Amino acid sequence: MVSVLFRLLELQTLVLAEPQVPCYFIFGDSLVDNGNNNALTTLAKVNFPPYGIDFVNGPTGRFGNGRTTADILGELLGFDNFIPPFATARGQDILRGVNYASGAAGIRAETGQQLGGRISLDIQLLNHGITISRLVALQRNLAFTKDYVSKCIYTVGMGNNDYLYNYYLPQYYPTSRLFTPDQFAAVLIQQYSKQLKTLYNYGARKVAVFGIGQQGCTPAELAMYGTNGSACVEMINDAVQLFNNRLKPLVDYFNNNLYGANFTYINITSITAGDPSSAGITFVNTPCCNVSTTTGQCIENQAPCSNRNKYVFWDAYHPTEIMNLIVSGRAFRALSPSDAYPYDIRTLAQL
Repeated sequence: MVSVLFRLLELQTLVLAEPQVPCYFIFGDSLVDNGNNNALTTLAKVNFPPYGIDFVNGPTGRFGNGRTTADILGELLGFDNFIPPFATARGQDILRGVNYASGAAGIRAETGQQLGGRISLDIQLLNHGITISRLVALQRNLAFTKDYVSKCIYTVGMGNNDYLYNYYLPQYYPTSRLFTPDQFAAVLIQQYSKQLKTLYNYGARKVAVFGIGQQGCTPAELAMYGTNGSACVEMINDAVQLFNNRLKPLVDYFNNNLYGANFTYINITSITAGDPSSAGITFVNTPCCNVSTTTGQCIENQAPCSNRNKYVFWDAYHPTEIMNLIVSGRAFRALSPSDAYPYDIRTLAQL
C-alpha cells in the first residue's frame, strides 16, 4: 500500500493541462455523494463539522474527512475542479461532468427509505437524462453531443445500501424473508443490468462499475452483529460477494453485445485486501470520529481523532481520505490483475 501512495502522488504530478476525457459522470451512494443530499429531508446528510475537516471547502456534504474516490479519480483524469453535484450544477458546469450520487441510495427504489429522502439509481438516471438534454441545448448539435459523451468516463458504484439499508434491516424491509442471499444477488443484478443498459442508451460507452466492499468489516456491522471470533461479519461479506461475483460476467455481456461498449469492473475487495499497516494505517475497525448510535455518522461538531491517516474508517460506515486515495489509485492504475477487469480506468480513458 505504501507503493500505491507513492505511485498515486507520481500520477498526480503527471496530470496533463487538459483532462484525458472531456467529461466525467458519477453515479453512486454516500461513498461519492458530494452534496446532492444537502437539501433533502433525510438523516443521510453530513453538511456539518467534523465532516470535511481535511477538505479544501470544509463540510460540503461529502461523507468523510476529505476527498472521495470520485474527487481523486477526477484529479487523476486531469480535471482542475471537482465535478459538481447535480443539485447545484448549472450552465457550462455540466460540460465537464456531473455527480448524481446520493447517500442511502440503492439499486432498489425503496432502499434507504427509513432514513428519509434519497436519490435512487433510477432517479439518478432520470437526472442524467436532464443533463443530456441540457448538453444538447448548449452544444446545439445532437450528433456532436452523442460523440462528446461517448468519450467521457462514467463511474457507477451501487449496491452497498441494498444490503446495509435493505436486506440486513428486516425490521424495515421484507427482502431477507423473500429471498435467499443468492436469490437477492440475482434480483439485484437483473435490475442493475437494466439500469446500466439505460446509461448506455443515454450515450455512455466508457463505464467503470465498482463492486461492493467488505461491508461486514465496517464498525457499524461489527457493533450490530459481532464476529464470533473472526475479524469481520462473514455472513454479510459472503452475501455481498454473491453480488460481486456476477459483475464480471455482466461486464463481459455488455462488452460482447452492446456496440461500442467498454465496461470494466473495479474489484474493491481485491483492492482493499492488503495489510493496511504497510501504509501506516493501524486502526482498522474503529471510527475516527464519535458516532451516533442512530445513524453511524459523526456527531455534529465533536472533534474527531487527530491522526486520521492511521484510520481505515472515518465514521461507522465510510472510509477516510487515506483509504480513498488507495482505492482510487488502484482503480485508476491497477497493481494486480484482480483489481480491475478487463482494464483499469487509466486504460479505459485511452480507449
